[in-house]
Amino acid sequence: MTDADTSVYLDYAATTPMSDRVIEAMTQSLKDDYGNASTTYTIGRQSRQKIEAVRRLIAETLHADREDIIFTSGGTESNDSALIQTAHRLKKQGNRIITTAIEHSSVYKTMHQLKNEGFDVVFLDVDETGHISLDELRDAMTDETIIVSIIAGNNEVGALQNLQAIGDICHEAGVFFHTDTVQTYMNVPIDVDQYHIDALSSSAHKLYGPKGIGFLYYRQAKQRFTPYLPGGDQENKHRAGTENVPAIVGMGSAIQWFVDNGEAHAQKLVHLRHYFLDRAAQLGLKFQINGPAEAELPHILNIYWPGHPSDQVLIQLDLKGIYLSAGSACTAGSLEPSRVLVDMYGAEDPRIKESLRISFGEQTTEAMIDQALAVFEEIN
Repeated sequence: MTDADTSVYLDYAATTPMSDRVIEAMTQSLKDDYGNASTTYTIGRQSRQKIEAVRRLIAETLHADREDIIFTSGGTESNDSALIQTAHRLKKQGNRIITTAIEHSSVYKTMHQLKNEGFDVVFLDVDETGHISLDELRDAMTDETIIVSIIAGNNEVGALQNLQAIGDICHEAGVFFHTDTVQTYMNVPIDVDQYHIDALSSSAHKLYGPKGIGFLYYRQAKQRFTPYLPGGDQENKHRAGTENVPAIVGMGSAIQWFVDNGEAHAQKLVHLRHYFLDRAAQLGLKFQINGPAEAELPHILNIYWPGHPSDQVLIQLDLKGIYLSAGSACTAGSLEPSRVLVDMYGAEDPRIKESLRISFGEQTTEAMIDQALAVFEEIN
């Protein structure tokens, strides 16, 4: 039952398989776009045109200036390069940085690095639905606050933060606002001007695109961004290194698919979530939802299964070719409990050791969910 044809993949929040259209676009680009985009002759200019077309596409999806889009290796580099250089650039104005306890590890660990450097880092807690308190955010703001970095949509429980309200608070205080949108970009609409977002991170491999490519939006990058990777003058002198044209083309293809099909895709994900929960209830599986009761990020569903340790359940599911996780893919190999669930429910709550994350995608079918739930029923 573990053959690829019979396995069931339910971990799309960790990564998505590349779509056929992305593979085709990248394959063609690997053949055609071998010219270095920094050169001035024809094949180099052709590569440059492909890069700039994707840059314009991303800018349009965010209502951003295309010159503020910087291609990176993915979400981690985007988060690190935005936060570290901005903190150092603004430290003469103050040293307080506000974030949350449920950030992705690329932000959470970077914040601890900045704390070790002497910055006053405040970690806001979340409630049992995974949301911060806007009043607590306001209370944490001081004249020393230089950055607010709050994840747009949590990668473990799927809670969406109110970017509009957070952006308004930051804008009124004149504070730099960064958000990690790796799970939310193209899954929910984002307008960087309307939300007063100064920096935004994203990654292609959550969008049926390739791994190792992403982007950073950074407002007024020419005036305010200091390169995280020094060297050549690529990316308008914002990131050194020869551009990976086929990967950028692949990311563009993935984004264009969402532009054309995103609304129907979101509706499908909501349907799959409801189908999973309804069928589980019919089978007598006593799942409880961690985080928002109703879908906010529709592809993510985190469940508490009382009396069933998640590590043991995952082993049994894996043996049957059912692939999902107990938390963030970046910490899946760790024995440490989920920081997100601990912050939501407390370290002693049984949910910490008895919860699973199911995440759906374009290739998920009702039959696959039935197959997975049949294994859950066997374990029960």
